[in-house]
Amino acid sequence: MSAAELLTDAFGRIRETVLAVVPGLTTAQLSQRLDPDANTIGWLVWHLTRVQDDHIAGSFGVSQVWTDGGWAARFGLPDTSEIGYGHTSAQVAAVTEKVAAAPDLLTEYHEAVQAETVRHVSAVKDADLSRVVDRNWDPPVTLGVRLVSVVNDGTQHAGQAAFIRGVLLRAD
Repeated sequence: MSAAELLTDAFGRIRETVLAVVPGLTTAQLSQRLDPDANTIGWLVWHLTRVQDDHIAGSFGVSQVWTDGGWAARFGLPDTSEIGYGHTSAQVAAVTEKVAAAPDLLTEYHEAVQAETVRHVSAVKDADLSRVVDRNWDPPVTLGVRLVSVVNDGTQHAGQAAFIRGVLLRAD
């Protein structure tokens, strides 16, 4: 298996989880917090997709799907480059209010980011993985490390969203 095949499969697994979690949920379910400050399914899916979009774009020197597709306006969110990192409980609530009201749009955004991700990672050669993509860290971050980090983040947040869905549907 090549690096490109491995990465395509890994990002595909995140997609599968997102598409198993979001469809069929109500706005209330996408907005439900298991604890007063917990993340919601809507926010988790938005966040993992924003991280993937931001980091893939940065790693391959392309613009973000978020920007090119006018996604902030489509969701009714401020036009910022925020990805959710470090969001306060109030910020989580503000994003959740918008994305939970549009579950189809949320999965559509994820699908658009997934398509762009696969377009790039499916062309990755093993030698590309050692290319430095971020010199703001010590040591500098390579493409391989960045992609593994994005897969890890996406997998964790998709799993959290799936867990919350299970809790909510069991309670109903």
